[in-house]
Amino acid sequence: MAAQAAQTPRYVQRIARLPRVFERLAAHPDGLPLAALAADLDVEASELREDLLAFYTADVGADWLLGLTRPEVLEFLGPEGDAADPTSAEVVRMVTEKPLSELGVEYVDAAELALIYTAANAILDIEPDDADLAGAVEVLEETVFGRAVDVPAEESGGPTPAWNRPLQPLQEAQRLRRVARITYSRAWEQGVSSRVIHPYRLVQTRRGWEVDAGPPDSAGALRTFLLSNIRDVEVLEDTFELPGDLAGRLEAQRATETVRVCLPHAARWAADMYAERATVVQDDEESVVLDVDLLPPLERRVGMLLLASGPDAFVVDPPHLDTAGAVVAEELLVHHSARTGL
Repeated sequence: MAAQAAQTPRYVQRIARLPRVFERLAAHPDGLPLAALAADLDVEASELREDLLAFYTADVGADWLLGLTRPEVLEFLGPEGDAADPTSAEVVRMVTEKPLSELGVEYVDAAELALIYTAANAILDIEPDDADLAGAVEVLEETVFGRAVDVPAEESGGPTPAWNRPLQPLQEAQRLRRVARITYSRAWEQGVSSRVIHPYRLVQTRRGWEVDAGPPDSAGALRTFLLSNIRDVEVLEDTFELPGDLAGRLEAQRATETVRVCLPHAARWAADMYAERATVVQDDEESVVLDVDLLPPLERRVGMLLLASGPDAFVVDPPHLDTAGAVVAEELLVHHSARTGL
């Protein structure tokens, strides 16, 4: 049970505590000092106040949107029993006989929070000076874990995040023009492969660090690998020569195509993850139309973008790409069904 509680997102634990709070308040019609109530529940008074204020000020949803006022549930009082500022009141009192009828709580699934947290961290990695984004990431960490995640900075000698561990050896290989052997989890197909690459250029994108690498194939094209998908890297003694017209090859490697998509506002993060650039064409209260500039493989990236954005997302132009999401979903279903024997 302890292990299960440890895995429960912190925000869920705090919401789940409210029925116990209401139970104790219901037994004390005159209210309870907030400090005593917190001690009874073995929680910090400041944290309990935050939980009560969050409930007290929450939007109650559709049932009370038709010109009605929210029914009173809690009352915050001073030491003499007079009304007080909820942010500093010493006493809290229940003013309804059915408090739990008001506890209609809808919370974001932990998997969705993890997805948002991953996307925010990836963007923060390339925009480290964005104080607002850094603050949002910290709030996400505290929401899920109950505290900010303590990851020491690389320059302070602390551990390097797993998704950046290949960066230093690849930087060395690029600088010395040394061949590198990588173990790579393929991004657009299933499976893990071992490859020998020539790291020509390291690029920081919204997805994190990527390496454009050779040797060129028979058509002169290069390959791009996500550092987050590299499981292991070994810098070899062999060296490589830069190919002719490397600048042109690298430019071709990063050439994009523009696709117009319509996404729910909640899926805007997916455009930042899968596209090199996203330009707003129009938006309304429910959705936004974007021109997204995507790298190849185009169909695969569009499919992943649509799949991540949910059933309300679709391609506006070119229309033939609107089935890309269904194609990716079917491939994933077949793959995982085969692995589980379904």
